[in-house]
Amino acid sequence: MGESGSNQSVSIQVEESGFYQGFNIFVTAIPKVLIVALIIWVGTSPARAGAQLLELQNWSISSFGGWYVYVTAFFMVACLGLALWPSTGKIKLGNVDDEPEFSFFTWLSMMFGAGIGIGMLTYSTAEPIFHFASNPDTIQGFSTEMGADNVRNAYKWALLHYGFTPWACYGVVGICLGYLSYGRGLPLTIRSGLEPLFGKAMSGWLGHWVDVAAILATLIGLGVTIGYGVSQFASGMFNISGMQWIVDDTGKPTLGAQILGLTLIVGASCLSALSGLKRGIKWLSNINMGLSIFLVLFFIVFGATLFAAKSFVYAIWDYLMALPAMSTTVWNNPETEMGAALQNWQGAWNIFYWAWWIAFAPFVGLFLARVSRGRTVREYVLGAMVVPSLICLTWFTFVGATAIDLELSGVAQGAIVNADISAQLFKTINLMLSPDMAVALSVVVVTLLLTFLITSADSGILIINTLASGGDQSQKSAAHVIIWGVIFAVLVAVLLAAGGMGSLRSAMIIGALPFSLVMALMTVAMVKVLVLDSK
Repeated sequence: MGESGSNQSVSIQVEESGFYQGFNIFVTAIPKVLIVALIIWVGTSPARAGAQLLELQNWSISSFGGWYVYVTAFFMVACLGLALWPSTGKIKLGNVDDEPEFSFFTWLSMMFGAGIGIGMLTYSTAEPIFHFASNPDTIQGFSTEMGADNVRNAYKWALLHYGFTPWACYGVVGICLGYLSYGRGLPLTIRSGLEPLFGKAMSGWLGHWVDVAAILATLIGLGVTIGYGVSQFASGMFNISGMQWIVDDTGKPTLGAQILGLTLIVGASCLSALSGLKRGIKWLSNINMGLSIFLVLFFIVFGATLFAAKSFVYAIWDYLMALPAMSTTVWNNPETEMGAALQNWQGAWNIFYWAWWIAFAPFVGLFLARVSRGRTVREYVLGAMVVPSLICLTWFTFVGATAIDLELSGVAQGAIVNADISAQLFKTINLMLSPDMAVALSVVVVTLLLTFLITSADSGILIINTLASGGDQSQKSAAHVIIWGVIFAVLVAVLLAAGGMGSLRSAMIIGALPFSLVMALMTVAMVKVLVLDSK
């Protein structure tokens, strides 16, 4: 047995020979066993498993909904506070003489592609449209469903889910691991984030289970992202080709189309992961950003430009003014009709999103730490929280506002708002453009979607390998990359078969709960070590 990590306070045992050479066998094998067990359970009785997952989801939301709300607010305050405080903001993620490894554009592209790209494509149209129809303000009678007075509220609530809060979830992990790994020589694993609190205990079984929890959260959180992505990919292919087998009578992608897309994406992701960070992932990330800029510029020029520009300005103000209340309000009064409606809305949206970002945080945060060496805490928060939030705002206002304008003007006549979530962007494009132009732009969207999907999946596989190898960033055994890819693909496939995206959502909300506690402790550890080292 060998050891990974140069700091004796956290030393991780890895195998010196055999199939698991360079890997901690416990951290590598246990998640595989648990995921295979989940696959067998769901696969043998899909309907029953789907119902039980939904039951567990409802229990976790009713029991821990408040916890999700408050802990994510804590992450946001901690990250912004450390960046704004003069002494902590200037601390580097690494040694004093470390310089950034990537250019600002490539760095931002890699972070954005791994962190949120797919969700942005799916929800930039879907979420403003949904909240335009229903949100807490309409439920409480403060604005009108589908009315002009509800546009600003729609954006306020949409930006809550894609603004500072999700990026703070990633930021907690990224800052904590970036500083401790590159500044103090600890292994680049999740357990290192708890070393300031638990010391050498992180070298043993406690540390092993922390990394196992991180791998499981990554697999499930990534599963939801890829699940939404392959659904939208199928809808895009239908919009381009018109092949009827891709969607069912209700307009939703068929299971066969989703499985085909999943196989294509995971296969390409494994190849990209094997090529390494500086080749496949870097190139794909730059392509992502380039296509994203082109697409949003297209909507700025040809969409509801004036309406969207007004929405952009109002949205920033409304979001910032309402952020404290939106981030800390917990609706928990099911005894009244309004209370039950607010609680259900919060469970379906806020809690779902906070669980999603938490489940996504181990891999995105660790990935961000990996590419952010040499950046200061303030620079990191600017590049990993503020700028991505502004990019999401731009997407949501200019793409989403075009869809809202088409509905408000009567052109859409419900075609967008009533479409499946995976098809709403393409419905908007079809109403904006001539048939030939709509097909051409759909090709661009599908290409962007593919690169986002591949970038997210290959980053996830790369990070899982890093966790399993005790933080060894060079460890990328082809056999293990392929095994993780196959396990992940089968997991997503059986959950889709069991209950579609509902089962994936349920598994994620349940799986994110234990890791949320790990992240809360990491935040405490991060604040402690940065404040002490800044003196």
